[in-house]
Amino acid sequence: MDHPPIHIDFLNALDVEALALTDAEIIAAVEAGLAAQGHGQTEIEPRVHLMPKAGANGHFNVLRGAFRAPINRAGVKVIGDFVDNYKLGLPSEMGLLLLMDPMTGVPTAIVDGSHLTDMRTGAITAIGAKYLARKDSKVLGHIGARGTAYWNVRLLDSLFDFDEIRVHSRRPESRDAFGARLSAELGKRVIVTDDWRSCVEGADIVVEASRLNAPEPILKTEWIKPGAFVVPYGTMSAVELSLTDIMSKLVVDDWGQCKGGPFGSLRAHVEAGKLSEQTLHAEMSEIVAGLKPGRQNEDETILFWHRGLSLSDIALGHFMLEKAKTMGLGQRLRYA
Repeated sequence: MDHPPIHIDFLNALDVEALALTDAEIIAAVEAGLAAQGHGQTEIEPRVHLMPKAGANGHFNVLRGAFRAPINRAGVKVIGDFVDNYKLGLPSEMGLLLLMDPMTGVPTAIVDGSHLTDMRTGAITAIGAKYLARKDSKVLGHIGARGTAYWNVRLLDSLFDFDEIRVHSRRPESRDAFGARLSAELGKRVIVTDDWRSCVEGADIVVEASRLNAPEPILKTEWIKPGAFVVPYGTMSAVELSLTDIMSKLVVDDWGQCKGGPFGSLRAHVEAGKLSEQTLHAEMSEIVAGLKPGRQNEDETILFWHRGLSLSDIALGHFMLEKAKTMGLGQRLRYA
């Protein structure tokens, strides 16, 4: 070996939990990544999918990206999305983030991707609301009870301190447990609804994170309140084709990955031309960087579709590693 020893920093799921990241830390790390993207300091490739096709109801997502500044990291995350994992007592989304030096390709770290994905997804939802929702939003309607759903609600509530939180999911046991957890941790009443309509109708902020096996327009456009902020991001579409017709602004996290691929809540809208380069208002990074406006008046009804950014994974993973160093968490693995 004609080079110094190379080590990889490893944060497993227990380490990530021990970090006890605050809501503000999570949001700030992801928002910094969005700002860097908006200022052209990053590279991102659309996600790709691996379909096992072995009788499993799921697939793998492979996300890739790199920062030139303000951090020096490139990364690839592989995360599974297997809808029936609850039957085995497992999360539906589990994976790993591999970080590398973008100048040499040397592997530098491996981070649990499950907690990270949940946190960064919730942060993207919350940051979207920070710039695009009405400041006086007090009613949240949330569909879905998976891991990302918890962080959606928690981080949104950290910004808006809702008067009313409504939640719904397909299975009664999951939605009841979800509501109880949120109520205990947020210290406020959470309304668990038996149907979609009573959950989202008239809400100031609507988040749709359902787990459908096939597209089905369950969320009706007529339920959306004028001036609301709507975030649909299920793998399979649960919204009507007319949803984009009532929107003042359409915003995505990355148009490159939103415009292609087989999955996504607005896939049919892209194919129908309702969401296109002409109808798109902005990518979220452009708004965070101050290059395009967010919400400009209280009457705007705004939709934000996010598919998940590798850059958010890398930015949050980097922050986790830096905090872990100060706390003495994680392991060092010999690579070469």
